[in-house]
Amino acid sequence: MALHVRGAVLPDGEVKDLWLVGDTVTYEPVRGAETISDGGFVVPGLVDAHCHLGIAFGAKPITSLDQARELAATDRDAGVLALRDAGSPYPYPELEDEEGMPRLARAGRHVAAPRRYLRDVGVEVEGEADVRAAVTEQAKAGNGWVKLVGDWISRDAGDLAPSWDAATMAAAVEAAHAAGARAAVHTFSEEGVEIMVRAGVDSVEHGTGLSLDLIDEMARRGTALVPTMINIRTFGGIADRARGKFDTYADHMVALQERFPAVVRAAYEAGVPIYVGTDAGGGIRHGLVAEEMLILQEAGLPAEEILASASWRAREWLGFPGLVEGGLADLVVYETDPRADLRVVRAPSRIVLRGKVIV
Repeated sequence: MALHVRGAVLPDGEVKDLWLVGDTVTYEPVRGAETISDGGFVVPGLVDAHCHLGIAFGAKPITSLDQARELAATDRDAGVLALRDAGSPYPYPELEDEEGMPRLARAGRHVAAPRRYLRDVGVEVEGEADVRAAVTEQAKAGNGWVKLVGDWISRDAGDLAPSWDAATMAAAVEAAHAAGARAAVHTFSEEGVEIMVRAGVDSVEHGTGLSLDLIDEMARRGTALVPTMINIRTFGGIADRARGKFDTYADHMVALQERFPAVVRAAYEAGVPIYVGTDAGGGIRHGLVAEEMLILQEAGLPAEEILASASWRAREWLGFPGLVEGGLADLVVYETDPRADLRVVRAPSRIVLRGKVIV
């Protein structure tokens, strides 16, 4: 049976009637459709643009498809109806078209340097030829994305350092593009993020080391930033655990955390495309996209821009059409206008995914 929804449809906020026929949106009336929502504010399904369904809380790889389902369902029940998995040690392509599961944009496993990432999570390789081969292989394992670990703590240096030399990092991006995938890069450090932006990476994950000059370069290139601010707030704890052994690294992490809200605000003001991502999986629990949105507001981004970055603009970026004629039947309804009070995103009154009522 077709479903009918009436409300103020964002982004324009005009009160409209829309009909959901299977998994498709239409604005042409459908006789006999069941009205499931009348009033409120209708938003294209939210997006968590950086999460990990293959990593359980505590940074341990999952071991079953049911675990991935459970994590995805936690996000879905918070109104997140599309996910970009930025690296998974456990494959779960079966969930891409499964009823009740959010839309999925996926990378394969992280590509990292030896002993320079979370244990058992990434594919660890050294040298340009092996990095190229690993990126090509992981592009096949995903459905359009490759995840590169651009920097991590170097025990020899006692601080953050790029994973490979600049030529190898550029070759990794080139290999992703040659395989038909977009490249996302994990990076905290100043040196790592500069190498990867200039190498042509498609999205910067975290990006705490960004400089004003590099922000301008990202805006010029159209390079996206997914700041995962809820995760950056854990840097103080990371620093505390490192003190006594890696004091330089600890001080660096604290400094990066303290400056980051101003970095994100500068990126927004420069016109860098920003998308909302939590980094759920590992040290952050799933279902917290609303909290990430509110932290972005604390950094000075306007509520409507944050909504766009978590909904219609993010869906377009990932290839999941919103509430347009012929678009996908994913929507969230809020009783009051989230542009006026962003806290309402914590409490959706109606969630519809793939044309099916979830709440």
